[in-house]
Amino acid sequence: MDHLHTKQISSYIIQSQEEEIKRIALELHEGVGQNLYSILTGLQFVESTTKEPNMKNYVREMESLIEKTIQEIRLLSVELYPPALTNLGLLPAMKSYIRLYTSTFGILVDLESTGEEKLIPERNRIAVFRVCQEALANIAKYADTSNVKMNFFWNKAELKITIHDFGQGFQLEEHNDQYHSSGIAAMKERMLLTGGQCTISSKIGEGTSIELYLPF
Repeated sequence: MDHLHTKQISSYIIQSQEEEIKRIALELHEGVGQNLYSILTGLQFVESTTKEPNMKNYVREMESLIEKTIQEIRLLSVELYPPALTNLGLLPAMKSYIRLYTSTFGILVDLESTGEEKLIPERNRIAVFRVCQEALANIAKYADTSNVKMNFFWNKAELKITIHDFGQGFQLEEHNDQYHSSGIAAMKERMLLTGGQCTISSKIGEGTSIELYLPF
């Protein structure tokens, strides 16, 4: 099988996965989330009409649990597929995701953007977002850091993104962790399918740097 066919198959698989992720995210938010909200409203009505104190307290506990579950579903839905990615663009989606990331892992991400943001085709927008998402997930798992610096550089020809984690770093050539290695390979593959590239460098004790290039 030649390289072109392999690339087309990889592209088709990724596109199919993204469509399924989008469907699940929408179903979580508009299906499951809305059903739970209806149950919450019903319980609030039960609470308002119940006189017995023990029953009232029990119903309140159920309401609190459902509210927490609704919030978790909303966060999961945004993590799977941020609405901003379709509606507002890559940068707003990244800012939205970073807020969620910081509240989840306690890692501060300093995001700076230089130049004028360009409109990127949705498929490439999703690819770059997923690569940044994977990079941040790897940082949370492996880097042992509390700060990340992320820069977006826009010009007429390309978008360049740099991510540096100030973490413990690792030896790329000696790295044997299968999950981490497959994550890095997936990041590089996604960027290659956009016509761009992903390069990773790391130094023990100084952290890991990731550079993404997306030509327009």
